[in-house]
Amino acid sequence: MRELIASLNQASEAYYGGKPERMTDFEWDAMFDRLKKLEEETGIVLEDSPTHKVSSASENGQKEAHEFPALSLAKTKKPEDIVKWSEGRPIWMSWKLDGLTLVVTYDNGRLAKVVTRGDGHIGTNITHLASAVNGILPEIKEKGHVVIRGEAVISYEDFDRFCLESGESYANPRNLASGSLTLKDIEEVKRRRIHWIPFTLVYSDNEIVSWGKRIDFLAEQGFSTVDKEFVGNPDFQNIETLIERWTHKVTSNENPYPVDGLVITFDDTDYANTGSVTGHHATRAGYAFKWEDEAAETVLDHIEWSCAASTITPVAVFDPVELEGTIVKRASLCNISECERLGMGDRGTVLSVIKSNKIIPKVINVVKANGEFHVPETCPVCGSAATVRISDNSDTKTLRCTNPDCAAKKLRKFTRFVSKQGVNIDGISESTLDRFINEGWIKNFADIYRLMEHRDVMMRLDGFGEKSVQNLSEAIRRARTVTDTGMIYALSIPMVGPDVAKRLLSEYTFKDLFQKAQETSDEEFFSSINGIGPEKSKAFVQWCHDAENMRIFGLIMDEVQIEETQKIASGNKCHGLTFVITGDVHHYKNRDELKAYIESQGGKVTGSVSKSTNYLINNDLQSTSGKNQKARQLGIPVISEDEFMRRFADSAAASPTPPPTEILLF
Repeated sequence: MRELIASLNQASEAYYGGKPERMTDFEWDAMFDRLKKLEEETGIVLEDSPTHKVSSASENGQKEAHEFPALSLAKTKKPEDIVKWSEGRPIWMSWKLDGLTLVVTYDNGRLAKVVTRGDGHIGTNITHLASAVNGILPEIKEKGHVVIRGEAVISYEDFDRFCLESGESYANPRNLASGSLTLKDIEEVKRRRIHWIPFTLVYSDNEIVSWGKRIDFLAEQGFSTVDKEFVGNPDFQNIETLIERWTHKVTSNENPYPVDGLVITFDDTDYANTGSVTGHHATRAGYAFKWEDEAAETVLDHIEWSCAASTITPVAVFDPVELEGTIVKRASLCNISECERLGMGDRGTVLSVIKSNKIIPKVINVVKANGEFHVPETCPVCGSAATVRISDNSDTKTLRCTNPDCAAKKLRKFTRFVSKQGVNIDGISESTLDRFINEGWIKNFADIYRLMEHRDVMMRLDGFGEKSVQNLSEAIRRARTVTDTGMIYALSIPMVGPDVAKRLLSEYTFKDLFQKAQETSDEEFFSSINGIGPEKSKAFVQWCHDAENMRIFGLIMDEVQIEETQKIASGNKCHGLTFVITGDVHHYKNRDELKAYIESQGGKVTGSVSKSTNYLINNDLQSTSGKNQKARQLGIPVISEDEFMRRFADSAAASPTPPPTEILLF
């Protein structure tokens, strides 16, 4: 029991402190359950047992006692336990978000403090980081005392983006989120794109005795709250059906944030408060349902080293096994430290594999190692020397490519090139690009147009087949005609986004623009164009004076036709106004076309609602989306597309037609 307690507490410290994991969730749960069973059999509970305390983070900062203890929930993997616990009373089901719990307090409508959960009784005050966490509002409408508990999480998409851009290696989004909130640099925390999602109203001066209405109250204040579903009659069939439906949301990737189960809560909050406290669980405060991980044994074929950004990541490739209804053949091993922790061997090593939280394939155990684990000395993409780096913050060992010009380090640029705003090659994702780069097929932008030279080999890759390869071929064919603004954006020229591209093209044709940039010796040549200025002009001219850039540019021009949009006379119906567009549009072909019209009429379109926004356009006026909530909070009018057209468009705009185009052949 002492050995179990020591192992579990060390793992918890790493789990909550942003350090490398000492064990998987699967292993922790199994060890925790074993300890709990021993305690029940012997009647002995040793000091520091995690069954009777909330695990705390190893945090630096000012400690602060919680006004209301943040106790943990009892857990189960059996639907029948939930039915028994509910006693036939109405309940709610919501996500058990996998991040770091923060308790946020408001007084007189203003943010008062933000405190981490800590050990459930004492946390760390991180109010200074509040502005770096999306979802923590500086002000709310309610003027009384309000205490809210929520989860700080990072989406899978933002997690992958950060790891690629930073070159750092983290086990999962929760590990990154918890580590980020121990930092002092606000700008660095902002880079992590942490979202705080409230999951319960702990206290308000208003007497609200329904959990569902408490969540609605939070939504009315402008918060984006946890997803929820009501169960009026919690019998076995209803609970089982509900669990299946929510599980499908996980396996079909409908939920962007990591979750490690579901939370069941009584709607009657007065009744929930009548429960007793057993260990560190409040018996009626809620119940956590965790999925039974399906594990399978398989045999390692080889370890594939995949380079993305500057990090070379080990990936286990093994004999196919069926998990959660899908065939799994590979799983990321994260980094060298994780391979050493597992005791990874070479070909023939027997592995135990799961799909963590029903989504991500994960090696949880080496059943029997065979041979030795080898770290390569060269990058698999460019062949340059690879070195082992030890992180300053977490002592994690990662393998790095030493070549600054390695194609894998340009993954973000390749992703931008194929994006919708770029050349628009539909169906080619960042992970697919990463795969092709590691196969050696993509070294520059022009190589993307030559991917079909590898068609036969491509069809033999996992996840590819004749149909998917044909779809990619067709997408590349369509992308051989590219708009002028799209191509300029796709080239990843520093400081040159879509808006700058449009301003440059308002004065010059595509062909003349690049010709002038190459011919001029004046780096501020384009600075007189409205909205450009000396810095943007300098960045564009310097890019065009780089011989390698222009060599690649020439290769691309051999592959494409540039569709140049003719100049359109500007109007002034939207002059001086700033709009945000969200949701589907009906009269215009898409939001980009509506944006183009607004800009042609002297208006501006931004991506997020702020004090400078004049109108939010959303055909779903009653939506509870974050943008709608923010607009209402700031007193910004939310108008439908019909209302926009009545006020700012004429009859011609009601059925917009594309401007005439000219095809430029190079």
